[in-house]
Amino acid sequence: MTAAHPTIVVIGSANVDLTVKVERLPLVGETVSGGDFRLSFGGKGANQALAAQRAGAPVTLIAKLGRDPNGELLHQHLCAAGLRADGLLRDAETPSGVALIMVDSQGRNLIAVAPGSNRRLTVAEVESLRSLAFTGRILLTQLETPLETVEYALRQGRACGMLTILNPAPGRPLTSALLALPDLITPNETEASLLTGIEVTGLDTARQAGEHLLGLGCRTVIITLGANGALLLRQGAVQHFPAFPVTPVDSTAAGDAFNGVLAVALLQGLPLERAILWANAAGALSVTIRGAQESLPTRQTIETLLQTHTADG
Repeated sequence: MTAAHPTIVVIGSANVDLTVKVERLPLVGETVSGGDFRLSFGGKGANQALAAQRAGAPVTLIAKLGRDPNGELLHQHLCAAGLRADGLLRDAETPSGVALIMVDSQGRNLIAVAPGSNRRLTVAEVESLRSLAFTGRILLTQLETPLETVEYALRQGRACGMLTILNPAPGRPLTSALLALPDLITPNETEASLLTGIEVTGLDTARQAGEHLLGLGCRTVIITLGANGALLLRQGAVQHFPAFPVTPVDSTAAGDAFNGVLAVALLQGLPLERAILWANAAGALSVTIRGAQESLPTRQTIETLLQTHTADG
């Protein structure tokens, strides 16, 4: 069976984010008052799907939402954004995922996440959506749904001729069997450290971690390094892609912007090196705007930054 449709399929999470901005973070047992509250939408799966869609690609998100009020809000939001309703499963027993976030005046945060219905996305449910999940061109997934579901999706995607990308976030150790499944793996510094036991603090340690991941069975590794850009490692080859110079405001969802737009560029047939430039540009643009999905750049702004960079360079 071959992948028939030039689409990106994202299998992952969707959350409601409840954020309070406070002057300072509370101590244990303390109440800090006077903050501003905002309800917004997040989850790595939804963020990456919307990043890809905003960059101009047809996208299907497969996620599991509750039937609670937050689940209704999420469903309305994702459908209004143009994502297909038939990929959004509903759970009548468990509420939707929620992130509780406190952010202080210096941008530091405390976050607690209740995964809710995200952790109940089963292999059988993804299999029941087979005609949606495994007939696209590219499969993108993360680690906010059960590991067995992630492994199943990567294995089936590969069997169906899809290009498979694993963003191993949030970070956790993974088996070499799972690491060998995706065509591309895209950890950040923290995630690469957790996967390898090598503390990634710069380009040299990133290279060591990347080579370790190749030794564990990864085919192609892209380590995202924030202000240091990204490092691409394949057997016998290492290439560094510097970050685009921007003034950072909020790094939330920068990795999601990178992954979603990387998938878009690859869908369009760009070589991997060029796709990483696109992804770097998207990540850079996202940190200049506060918020998660609010900060995801449009195709036009990505192209403008790339053109400006080319003219300057």
